[in-house]
Formats: sequence, structure tokens, C-alpha cells
Amino acid sequence: MFVPKHDKEILRSLASELAEIASLPVQKEKAEMWKRLNKLEDVKPMVWINEIPWHEMNIDDELTLRCEGEFCRMIEQYLRQTIYQWKHLRADMVIEPKIYCPKVIYDTGFGISEESDVVRIDSNNPVVSRHFHPQIQSEEDIEKIKYPVVTYDAEATEERYQLMCEIFDGILPVEKIGAPGFWFAPWDLLVTWWGVEELMIDLVERPELVHKAIDRLVDAHLHRLDQYESLGLLSLNNGPVRVGSGGYGYTDELPKPGFNPDYVRAIDLWGCATAQIFVAVSPQMHEEFAVRYEKRWLDRFGLSYYGCCEPLHRKMDMLRRNIPNLRKVSMNYRVNVDEAVEAVGRDYVFSYKPNPAVLAEAVWSVEKARAELEYVLKRAKEKGCIVEIIMKDISTVNYEPHRLWEWAKMASEVTEEFI
Repeated sequence: MFVPKHDKEILRSLASELAEIASLPVQKEKAEMWKRLNKLEDVKPMVWINEIPWHEMNIDDELTLRCEGEFCRMIEQYLRQTIYQWKHLRADMVIEPKIYCPKVIYDTGFGISEESDVVRIDSNNPVVSRHFHPQIQSEEDIEKIKYPVVTYDAEATEERYQLMCEIFDGILPVEKIGAPGFWFAPWDLLVTWWGVEELMIDLVERPELVHKAIDRLVDAHLHRLDQYESLGLLSLNNGPVRVGSGGYGYTDELPKPGFNPDYVRAIDLWGCATAQIFVAVSPQMHEEFAVRYEKRWLDRFGLSYYGCCEPLHRKMDMLRRNIPNLRKVSMNYRVNVDEAVEAVGRDYVFSYKPNPAVLAEAVWSVEKARAELEYVLKRAKEKGCIVEIIMKDISTVNYEPHRLWEWAKMASEVTEEFI
């Protein structure tokens, strides 16, 4: 690969700006606060923003890419978005003084690709509506789910790494990185191959077929995990890495004894699982069809995060029974807050997801957003909950970036009142 002088100058300039930000004392202070939170120690509610509608956020060309080469543009985008978030959406964000070079990994996948009808409201927005075409309708169809084959291209990785070292020489160290954990959501996949209505009916009418399908899919996930472990393609996620649908994974409880940096094990990492399609499913059915299988995955990891958009306030007993290494639980705006804080208590991190729809309304009201946050935090404080606030799933801000800027400022102010 060749890097034009013009591209190199742009990347070095952005990297210098990022390095200056990363050197600030507040970075270590915030990292320590996240570590305390993940250890269930008293600390202010921590705030982080992700899943940002970047296509709506560009102001004064702060996000406009100027590099020419595709490889350089990918790095430039990361640098510009990170600097932008620090300037405007900081909250309790942490930036470390390094830049990562992803290892070149190939994965054959599960053998089935989603087939769906797509409806878009905004052609620039990756968030769309889908109607899935069922591909699994019989026991024979379950065989369509294949076991992934993972391969590592060490030569291509080294080429990319040396190039990045040259670009950022004297500014930021470059570190090779594999997979810092996985987003484990087998039901998110299975429902796209089965169909939503069809799957809900089959949970009742053809439960054995559903059991066979999810069992095979989890087997395939574990087969993939085994390969990542044996090939040395896992990387630690006990730092400024998102864990599950929540915040950073800072902790000194990982990696586990026997750690080998050349062959990171699943037990050295945070794991996660979610079954979002089970929003309205009973705790008994959730346990039978989801947690029973997710447990096989989560048992491989050192610590676990559970949930995303499925309300879990009435399912905590089921999670307690099945996931001994559980540390963080997702609680979104759909939960009954009083029941949720009672159920979680101080035993887990209460990972709260505010309603992102407030950012999309015709008239923006930061006071409305503040009222939601204060309501939740007051009740959480009464039960001594350890709380992180994760604003995510932001599909739009109505092309008014300042809405999210103001939300970040407000959330930072509000959480300081609940130390």
C-alpha cells in the first residue's frame, strides 16, 4: 500500500491533536472512575454516548474527509469522529494515547444471509425498517446454518501495521488488535432468517424445532470462538472498549490468572448476550429458549453483560440463577423503574438507556430529557444502585447536532448531582 504525502500530513495532524487530548490528566481520572463503577464501588453515574447518527453531525466540515486513499480515509474517519465526540459529546469518554491496527481476519459466516424488504425514510440513514423473508421453516432448513471457518492473514496485518507505524511515528504508538470480545445475539440473527411473527408462533406450536435451531446456532458461535482462541485472535476488552450494549470495560478483575498475551482466552474477557426479540416473552420462556443457550456462551467468559433493548426488570431472578459471572444489566426506558432498581440493587451495574426518541421530536426540549434522567437517578440512588447512563440507538437528531451536544452537557451536569 502507498500513502500519498497529502494523506500522511492530514493523518499526522489529526493524530497530534488526538495525542494531546489523550495526554490530559482527566483521561486517567475517568478511566479509574469506570473501573470503580465496574467493581460496584460508589462513584457518580457514568455517561457515554454511542451509536451516533454521524451523517447528521457534520458542522463546519469537522467530519469532512480530505484523504484520497481508501485505507487513509478509514483512519481519518476514526480520528475525526473521536476528536469531534471529545469536543461536543464528551460526557465521561476516555481516550488513550495509542491507535489500533486491526488484524486482518476472514470469517466464512453462518451460511445464511438476510433476505428482506427494506423501507427507508432517509436515504443517508443506515437505520431502516425490514420485513424478513423466512428461510428456516423445517428441520431440514436448520442444516443451512453452517459452522464458520476463521483464518488469519498475518502478512497483510504486518503490512498494514508497518504502514501505520510509519504514518504515526513519533506521535502515537500503534498496537495490533484482534477481536475485543463479540456481540453475542443469536436471536437477533435467527429471527431475521425465521421471520418475527413466524418465530413467535413457533415458540408455542413447534418448540422442538426452535430448540434445535438455536442449539445449532449457539454451537456455531462457540465453534467460531474456539478458533479465535486457538489462533490468538482475541484481544482484551478491560479498557476503553464497549462491553455489550453498555459502557467501557475498565476493570482490574480481568485478565484472569494464567493470562498469556499471545493467546488471550475468552475467560480473560467480558462476554455479553442479549435476546431483544423476547421483549414480551415471559421469564419462563425467555429462560427456556434464550438464557439456557446463552449460558453456554457466557460461562466461557470472565465477566458478563446482559441485555440491550429487552426490558429485564421482571427477569432478574432468572438472570441471577443462570449467570454467576453477571456484572452489568441493561435497563432501558421501557422498564418499570421502581421494579428495576429494586431488582438490581447493588448487585450489578444498572446500565440505563434513556429514550433516544427525545432527540428526534419536532421540538427539542433538553428539560424533558433532564426530567427523565433525574427521575431514574433519584430512584436508583434510593436503592444504592451503581449506574451508567448510555445514550444509544440514536437514529436521528433531526439534522440538529446541537441537540445531542446539549444532551451530553445536561447529562454530565445531572450525574454530578448524584455522587
